[in-house]
Amino acid sequence: MSLNAAELARYIDHTLLAPDAVPSQVASLVAEAKELGVFAICVSPSMLPLAIKVAPDIDMGAVKVATVAGFPSGKHTRKAKAFEAAQAVRHGADEVDMVLDLGLVHMGNRDALAGQVDAVRREIAAPRILKVIIESAALTDDEIKLACLAAVDGGADFVKTSTGFHPAGGATTHAVELMRATVGPKLGVKASGGIRDYTTAAAMIAAGATRIGCSASRAILAGVPVG
Repeated sequence: MSLNAAELARYIDHTLLAPDAVPSQVASLVAEAKELGVFAICVSPSMLPLAIKVAPDIDMGAVKVATVAGFPSGKHTRKAKAFEAAQAVRHGADEVDMVLDLGLVHMGNRDALAGQVDAVRREIAAPRILKVIIESAALTDDEIKLACLAAVDGGADFVKTSTGFHPAGGATTHAVELMRATVGPKLGVKASGGIRDYTTAAAMIAAGATRIGCSASRAILAGVPVG
């Protein structure tokens, strides 16, 4: 599939989740997101609501606001993740990317994983979007399938490869293909972590990704072939 820069931009969540990020950086992120025409920005919960924390006159235009819950370890209680999600929605988030508990994945506890997703889902009414981060690089293929099925059970809208903070690494085309095959055509698949150029982004989309999480959005879009 061949995409022009404007079409590719609509796949992108322009991301700033650095622990030392300051409001001025988020304001720059928003301005760049609007310039590039990306689908969403993704920022830390402490930066919400944007109108208060970043700039009183901020105008997001068509750009959606995403944030995270249980980030980056996933080792939060079900109630804690649900509270983060509820607070994020109150503070203006359109989308929440929650992290699964990898220990539960390794244990094969699909019911407990689905329960975490469901608890967060209950705080995020449609049309808001729930993405579930499974940290695919840290999982076996069978564990990736289990995590994806638990996300489906819990009512997620997307499964997402990575936080970008795990030492095992970020997105791979193999993981994206497996996630897509597991969840089928109805759920979104977000590839995130280590996507820094057009070639990699295009490969993720060809593998089945319907959203790309990255901080190198400008470089990725600049690499779109002309003609």
